[in-house]
Amino acid sequence: QVQLVESGGGLVQAGGSLRLSCAASGNIIRINRMAWYCQVPGKQRELVAAITSSGSTDYADSVKGRFTISRDNAKNTVYLQMNSLKPEDTTVYYCNADLTIWSGGNYRSFASWGQGTQVTVSS
Repeated sequence: QVQLVESGGGLVQAGGSLRLSCAASGNIIRINRMAWYCQVPGKQRELVAAITSSGSTDYADSVKGRFTISRDNAKNTVYLQMNSLKPEDTTVYYCNADLTIWSGGNYRSFASWGQGTQVTVSS
């Protein structure tokens, strides 16, 4: 019913750039906070960057000054511009969105996750 579809991951050399995109689709009434998380195997998912519906942003210390999160509310899409990439940025990145949908005659609010996109930075 609701999907978050990510794109833009891949292989890049250290110092390079990538732009991740995540588009939400379905019977969406409202999207509040949108965010990107990363997960290294064996560890919990960690916040990379988040953005509210009004545009306020938050970043992990490790990416401040290098990554920029933005969103297009008309397209229900969030972006992550990743510059000056480092080998330690290599991991799977997941899109997250706090959604309100209309389903079965009711409003439902919940957090939804994308399938993940791999980012690999070679040294």
